[in-house]
Amino acid sequence: MDTQHLNAGCPRAGVIHANTPQTRRYTVVGNHLAQHEHLSLTAIGLAVHIQSLPTGSPVGIKELAACFPEGEIRIATALRELEAHGYLARTRVRRPDGRITTRTVSYNQPPGETPREPDPDPDPDPDPDKAPVPAPEPEPLRREAPDLPEGPAAELLLDLRRHDPRLLLSVRDVRHLVPGVEAWLARGAAPDAVRRTLLATLPDDLDHPAGLLSYRLTNLLPPPLPAEPPAPKVDPIQFCDKCEEVAFRAPEPGPCPRCREAAGTAAA
Repeated sequence: MDTQHLNAGCPRAGVIHANTPQTRRYTVVGNHLAQHEHLSLTAIGLAVHIQSLPTGSPVGIKELAACFPEGEIRIATALRELEAHGYLARTRVRRPDGRITTRTVSYNQPPGETPREPDPDPDPDPDPDKAPVPAPEPEPLRREAPDLPEGPAAELLLDLRRHDPRLLLSVRDVRHLVPGVEAWLARGAAPDAVRRTLLATLPDDLDHPAGLLSYRLTNLLPPPLPAEPPAPKVDPIQFCDKCEEVAFRAPEPGPCPRCREAAGTAAA
């Protein structure tokens, strides 16, 4: 085998990247994960694998152990590492049918962390003879919380999270969904019927609860109730103009039925 001799001008030995541009079926991974100082190689590889999966793929310990030779114990340890460093969140939720399931969220960037890029134009070193000028304190950010809607429709929407914690809606979502619930109530739907429709057979991967509720309120809206038939016409009460004792119903004043019968008998 030929031996290549490196002269003084060549770089020292190390990895050489022979990269091929990826145009399909690839996953973007940040160096904060690929070069993490505190994660094991098993955890880093497992995080990359999970991020490459489509939404809804099973990522339980048994499913992952069936794909890799590490075994359930090492995979469980790696999952706990990813949870501890913010790359994974697992919560147990109760489904509408009463069963408990695990909801897993994979983060390509841990929440609350912002990747730091090198400063292309760093500031020069400060002059030691000059006193540092304190930076002005930023003004506090003032935000006005939107008013929470009131009424039966808003109360129904706010109560949904008691039945499924995933249906925790923001004030903005409630304001957007209230007209849809009010349309159901205006068409004679009982609040329990609206609630059952919104909670029926929720998917396991409920990523956008407000969107699902809006879809159901719009596309499952019941038709209006049919118009009630007009009440039958009732004749007013009249007093007999003959005996002036009997009260009866008739469209116009006149003799009562008994007086008409007596008059007919006399005529015969």
